[in-house]
Amino acid sequence: MMSFPGYNRCSLVLNIRASFAVSNPKTYQPLQSRSKPIRTNPSVAYQRSLMLASSNARLRAIRGRRIAFVFQEPMTSLNPAFKVGNQIGEVLRRHLSLSRADARRRTIELLDLVRISSPERRVDEYPHQLSGGMRQRVMIAMALACDPKILIADEPTTALDVTIQAGILDLMRDIRDRLGTAIVLITHNLGVVADIADRVLVMYAGRKVEEAPVDELFAHPQHPYTIGLLGAIPRPGAGRDGPLQEIPGRVPSLHELPTSCAFADRCPRADELSRSEVPELRPVRPDHLVACFHPGEVPVATT
Repeated sequence: MMSFPGYNRCSLVLNIRASFAVSNPKTYQPLQSRSKPIRTNPSVAYQRSLMLASSNARLRAIRGRRIAFVFQEPMTSLNPAFKVGNQIGEVLRRHLSLSRADARRRTIELLDLVRISSPERRVDEYPHQLSGGMRQRVMIAMALACDPKILIADEPTTALDVTIQAGILDLMRDIRDRLGTAIVLITHNLGVVADIADRVLVMYAGRKVEEAPVDELFAHPQHPYTIGLLGAIPRPGAGRDGPLQEIPGRVPSLHELPTSCAFADRCPRADELSRSEVPELRPVRPDHLVACFHPGEVPVATT
């Protein structure tokens, strides 16, 4: 079950492999359109309300108002034919019923909130007139327009250079602290995870395999996939002649997930139990959950 209880101050990170960086489908299912059938059968709750059983009218009232999104590539998310002020103002008029004049004033305030210089001038500019970092800040301003309780950010810094990325992360941290917004950050960048997260959810093949506070997870990883991800990070001072560590094998197809541990074919600890059953998420340390039959910090070598 995926639950959004509306934490006052929390940043949740779904860590996913780069090949799945477009999104985690389960993250978007609570608010997606009903035009296509949902092929999975999750349970998603927001404030004790089952989202997947909600009407389209109920979902429209929540989208952008209570739960908002920041997508990976702002240039494809913003409409190139409209000024950024009009696009942010549309959200304000739709959900808060503001007049055009009030929506414009609030839009300028939002652009200032996300640290865009000269917001009175930028409000009348088109997306192509802004830099990549400024476009991402516009997307964040649009997401924050109605003071949502939850902000879902899908790889918000992937297309940005390191300096701009740091500024966006500082901005999101400031938003969390000042506005009390819970942030769900989807990323495969473990540096971003270590920098901004309070709590980490590690996903593999659409399933949660590990969950823990960020310091606990980096200090005591338990799932072989998590250990493999951390081991693959290049480290200063490591031997230049040796190969980088990698996780062997391939990610299973999401259309044909096995009825066993999805990581078994790539796992050095796999046995007959791993290849016949799906491990349940269970506690292995205080406030540390793992879905693995053989958890532990030290990898088991294969023979």
